[in-house]
Amino acid sequence: MALKHVVFADPDNTVAKDLLADSYEQMGYQAESGPWRSIYLMGAFELRNGVPTGGGTVTASSDTIRAMPPELLFNYLGVRLNGEKAAGKKLSLNVNFTDLNQPYELLIENGALEVNPALASDAEATVTLTKPVLDSVQLGETTLEQAIANGDIKVEGRKEALGEFLAMLDNYPFWFNIVTP
Repeated sequence: MALKHVVFADPDNTVAKDLLADSYEQMGYQAESGPWRSIYLMGAFELRNGVPTGGGTVTASSDTIRAMPPELLFNYLGVRLNGEKAAGKKLSLNVNFTDLNQPYELLIENGALEVNPALASDAEATVTLTKPVLDSVQLGETTLEQAIANGDIKVEGRKEALGEFLAMLDNYPFWFNIVTP
């Protein structure tokens, strides 16, 4: 499909974009696979209308967040870790859930996040909280700063370490280009 190369070379070429959108639309109508159909039709939509700018859908309900064990959240944080920002840094945070009786160490080293199911004796800071407080922060019911000010989250040790950790995380936009550069 040569049209995709034309669109990438000249994203303002409306004739090429319209032709490519027409072909994607036809492939979407003929696709037997649901995911392929969605990809083709979303590509056609993007070519005709641009990338949506409105808010996305809620990807995790409050029930899902509340049922999610901390290990899954920490794995997700590992995905969000910006390797370039974390390169050459070593940072150890203890996270202690008082209601779960489960401690964790979050160790950033070699541009990656490692999650250990025990407290580290040499951690730069220890964050103490309950799982419901973490859920409230994740759901936007309260902010991290409010939870710390209220005493729901306690940070002991080098308090700046938590901010440094959070600064290394990327936030991904819900909408992104599929077809256009």
